[in-house]
Amino acid sequence: MGLLSKKDAALIKDPLFDNNPITIQVLGICSALAITAELKASIVMSISVIFVMGAGNVVISLLRNVIPSKIRIIAQLIVVAALVIVVDQVLKAYAYSLSKQLGAFIGLIITNCIIMGRFEAFALANGPWRSFIDGIGNALGYGLILCIVGVCRELLGSGSLLGYKVLGDPIEKTGLYAYGYENNGFMLLAPMALIVVGLIIWVQRSRNAALIEEN
Repeated sequence: MGLLSKKDAALIKDPLFDNNPITIQVLGICSALAITAELKASIVMSISVIFVMGAGNVVISLLRNVIPSKIRIIAQLIVVAALVIVVDQVLKAYAYSLSKQLGAFIGLIITNCIIMGRFEAFALANGPWRSFIDGIGNALGYGLILCIVGVCRELLGSGSLLGYKVLGDPIEKTGLYAYGYENNGFMLLAPMALIVVGLIIWVQRSRNAALIEEN
């Protein structure tokens, strides 16, 4: 028997494809629009959310029988705020320039509706192991979309990925630039992030609709 049962594996697989928190549930859109101009920022935000959701779901699950229902939202906010502070301090210590680039958006993880939604809908009703898997699965689904948007925007807007000139050198006119290609500066603006996310949502929902018709 593997580490994950079919039900547990579905907790990771479903948010990646069939029930993605951004493309299907339309949650966490703000950060997808704000910090995806560069792939590096998208990756760091994704890792941060993976840590906060995975650890947060476990903590909430462990405390679910002792948290009074009237203050459960406050308790959830305290847990996620503590984890976000840890993330923020680690970034300031080891990646200060990136921490400044992400700015307030790391702090806004506290109000990310995906996290609070999984606390409320899953961690309060399930054990620590399944809650951990659910948190990781939804965070991976969130991070997948952030990274796809980050790749599209940085590649088409700057001609690079993670600082490497993938399409060539625009100054020396090498690679695609030798054939007249020009970077699309609009891709680095927030409205283009909305358009890219919209296209991904369209593709995802069309795929889901086609699968439903086949079945």
